[in-house]
Amino acid sequence: MLSLRPLRRYQLVTDLVVAGLFGLLALSLELASDAPSVPVGVGASLMVVAFTAAAAMRRLSPGLALALAWAGALLQMGLGRQPSPTDVVVFAVLYTTAAYGTRRVFWAGFVSAVGGAVVVSLYLVVRTLTSPIQPEDVAAIVGILLAAAFALLLAWVTGALVRTAIRATENGRAQRAAEAETIAEQQRVRIARDMHDVVAHSLAVVIAQADGARYAATADPEAATAALATISTTARAALTDVRQLLTQLRHTQAEGPQPRLADLDALYTHVRAAGVELSVDVDPVPPGEPPAAIQLAVYRILQEALTNALRHGADPRVDVYLGWLPDHVELLVRNARAADAPAPPSGGHGLIGMRERAQLVGGRLTAEAQGRFFVVRATLPVRASP
Repeated sequence: MLSLRPLRRYQLVTDLVVAGLFGLLALSLELASDAPSVPVGVGASLMVVAFTAAAAMRRLSPGLALALAWAGALLQMGLGRQPSPTDVVVFAVLYTTAAYGTRRVFWAGFVSAVGGAVVVSLYLVVRTLTSPIQPEDVAAIVGILLAAAFALLLAWVTGALVRTAIRATENGRAQRAAEAETIAEQQRVRIARDMHDVVAHSLAVVIAQADGARYAATADPEAATAALATISTTARAALTDVRQLLTQLRHTQAEGPQPRLADLDALYTHVRAAGVELSVDVDPVPPGEPPAAIQLAVYRILQEALTNALRHGADPRVDVYLGWLPDHVELLVRNARAADAPAPPSGGHGLIGMRERAQLVGGRLTAEAQGRFFVVRATLPVRASP
């Protein structure tokens, strides 16, 4: 309850300087208002010191400031002194208990505001009472009580409103930080997915061409030279894609160019150069320009499916079908597999990535073995722009 809050140096210095100036002014006012019949000297000085210390500690330790304010008020009443401008510290302390105090200090401030109103009212009534209370005095007593309660609770409620505003600001800041972290995580996942697609496809083509070049090096030097040229072209393209992805990692705001339908021909060329007998059927054709997200999803799904066919297929024949219907696009990739060969594992990163890409655009994807074939089938919702 008496714990210290972290304050910046200028805040601490400001509070101490203001409290010091207030203490000097309050002490001079208290001594100037003393009557010969009122105790002066040490008592008045201790009261001012208590209030001054409360003013100095109000933001650093609201709980300690509340205790010091109570000590100063009780000392003031014990000395029989009248209310004075020095008591303004009480309002400042009640404000800070509500605005910056812990949960216990927060409610201690509320209790102090209510209890303080009662104590002040009783003190003023007893101090000015010269005869038994009359019925007409009740209204005045109630008025004093309501006025004191209103003044003290107003300071506390103002601090409570500030506390609510501060927490709302902190919650908003935390929410924005969480949203930024979520966006960054999604960006990292997307880049990792793209990296997998680029590297897996390119390496599959390079490996296939390298194996072909090795076997053809002696018997057909021209075929080996062509295979090496394909390796060089594929590796350069992959290097460019990887550099773009690394740029996005360094600058998360940069999306970078993404593959589109126009890039499918180059993809087909790379796959055919790796030895795949690729058959592509597009019927019907895209009615206009599909959304960029759909184009990217189609490209990446085809890239991964063709890479899997190249790596795991039993023969080089692969069939691709694309049907651009008015409200969705159907995608089918089918390649032969050995009769006794197991289906590719459903938990592989490639299949997971293809399903995620389909789900990101609101579609669905299945990949399963059907007899001698392994089939990847995707349906993606699309509204082509005219």
